[in-house]
Amino acid sequence: MGHQTQDTLNVALIGSGGVGKTTLAEALVHSAGAINSKGSVDAGTTVSDHLPREREERHSIEPSFLSFEYGEKFFTIVDTPGFHDFAGRSLSVLPAVETVILVVDAVAGLDTFALRLFKQAGERGLCRMIVVNKVDAENVDLEGLLDQIQISIGSECLPLNLPANSGESVVDCFFELSGDETDISSEESAHEKIIDQVVEVDEELMELYLEEGELPPDRLHTAFEAALREGHLIPICFTSAETGSGVRELLDAGCRLMPNPTEANPPPFTVTTSEGETQLVPEADLSKPLLGHIVKLSIDPFKGRMGVVRVHQGVLRSGAQVYIDSERKPTKVAHIYRMLGEKQIEVDEAVAGDICALPRMETVTYNAVLHESRDEESVHMTPIEVPVPVFGKAVRVANDNEAQKVSESLHNVALEDPSFQVAHVAALNETVIRGMGELHLREIIQGIEKHQGVKIQTDFPGIEYKETITSPAEGHNRHKKQTGGAGQFGEVYLRIEPLDRGSGFEFVDQVVGGVIPGQFIPAVEKGVKQVLENGAISGHELQDVRVTVYDGKHHPVDSKEIAFIQAGRKAFLAAVAKARPIVMEPVVRVTINVPNDCMGDVTGDLASMGGMVNGSNVLTDSTTDISGQVPLREMQTYHSRLSSISGGKGNYSMEFSHYAAVQPNLQRELASSFTVEEED
Repeated sequence: MGHQTQDTLNVALIGSGGVGKTTLAEALVHSAGAINSKGSVDAGTTVSDHLPREREERHSIEPSFLSFEYGEKFFTIVDTPGFHDFAGRSLSVLPAVETVILVVDAVAGLDTFALRLFKQAGERGLCRMIVVNKVDAENVDLEGLLDQIQISIGSECLPLNLPANSGESVVDCFFELSGDETDISSEESAHEKIIDQVVEVDEELMELYLEEGELPPDRLHTAFEAALREGHLIPICFTSAETGSGVRELLDAGCRLMPNPTEANPPPFTVTTSEGETQLVPEADLSKPLLGHIVKLSIDPFKGRMGVVRVHQGVLRSGAQVYIDSERKPTKVAHIYRMLGEKQIEVDEAVAGDICALPRMETVTYNAVLHESRDEESVHMTPIEVPVPVFGKAVRVANDNEAQKVSESLHNVALEDPSFQVAHVAALNETVIRGMGELHLREIIQGIEKHQGVKIQTDFPGIEYKETITSPAEGHNRHKKQTGGAGQFGEVYLRIEPLDRGSGFEFVDQVVGGVIPGQFIPAVEKGVKQVLENGAISGHELQDVRVTVYDGKHHPVDSKEIAFIQAGRKAFLAAVAKARPIVMEPVVRVTINVPNDCMGDVTGDLASMGGMVNGSNVLTDSTTDISGQVPLREMQTYHSRLSSISGGKGNYSMEFSHYAAVQPNLQRELASSFTVEEED
């Protein structure tokens, strides 16, 4: 690609919908000279939002990669979707970059969703910055917003520059002081605060600063990088992406201060050995063996499966043979493309630090590791945590032929999108898709309908209840059957005890003396698992239980596998009946944004749904974010309820939290329609 790893800068723009991330990305690319004219989100002409659906909807749906040169640096900017429904898509690409920039609307201020994204980036060890956009808008309270940022995120958030002339320009507060007037604070005060913050990470530098009173910026570069890596400093820059104010200054600051791949915190790779997992720290060195990972996947019926890869170590060359995860056969890299939105520029190689696209990689999956030796098959990238999708729709189509096409498309989307799931729920005889919300699933369904020329019908899915036990108990069963000739005999004693939520199932064999021969122990476990799968009290999966088989009897002639399956099953059912079993339901975390005057009505409605309010956050745009927990079954129709309460001005997001016991009356209702099937 004609550049060195040390000159490479990878940056992701994150933030809520409507803050101007795509407009900022467009302004940066235009300011760098990579495009001749600046496009518009409203006109559907930006390089980032190049998908037809994005141009129609006027907002980002997928992350977009924009690679370009500016001065001696090579940037790749990742423009991520801003609506909560696409949070999984935004988070999933963050491991590709060293720096994450939170874009904040100067008028609307911070919101809960943006703060959570930013926090996760910090927990991942990424360097972070903040850009306050739309500083030239009317009625902005930048002093108040700066206070809000420092209260919500921390005092380490400090201006690197300040707006001036009512947002028409910005004044540098770090490199060269001009003495110009600023719209907020003062140049001298901001300069002093950020220098004080930087030198705190280096004792020798601090002593020198106290002695000399001022240090040139080039002496501060190493300490600045350390402060970014440690989260000790989060610089704030001000822009108006629409007018271009502060855009070139942001590029220049990036060139001088953002970490390149050799300076940032290393990505979390691990190696699995016979002794367990150990950390692997890749070196951004071209002489080392190739190591990269897939940060995004797209499947096109005509172009095949394309993976976007971040190279962390070594060089990826066109025509090379690479291994994908633990595959035993190598895959040929036919082409390597640098991306500028939908524009793809073929290159011969990608060096450590580069982000590029590999077409027709038919076996790659999201987060797959690329390496050049079969000996490195045990290397893995620790995935970033994405929200568990809980908003569900049951889907169906008119005929089997359409069902096959839709099923293939849904499974392709599940490969592309780590926050989307599709499953056939046998207990409900439903194909259920789950995503982050109404918008997320509607975008997926409409895309498939348009591409496949089919009509997909949707409905509320059944709730996936679970069963568990709350106390220890014992069970016993003797299965004896005589029908002439050889009979069936098996006797089992077992005890059960509850495990922590999410622990699953443990089976322990404590039989001694051969009272149950070893070859029949798996049959006992099989009988237990039949109950786990089909439920004991309501017909739903039973989980979080330890089963210990400790005694029994066998017959030298009549004991068979089927006898111990039945004895194990019935002994387990008997134990569960005495172990205070409960039915559990999924509970979701919700964040609801409504006008301030609706807050009381919304919190009251949550309480009526059996929900719990955890807190609220009043925003600068006269709205309030309310956070809480609610049973998922109550959220099936919440869209219309919230619209009614808020006059159509409210919105919400949700994600899985935990399973909790249902109310006794609901448990009785679920149990009343369930009968344990007797098996021969």
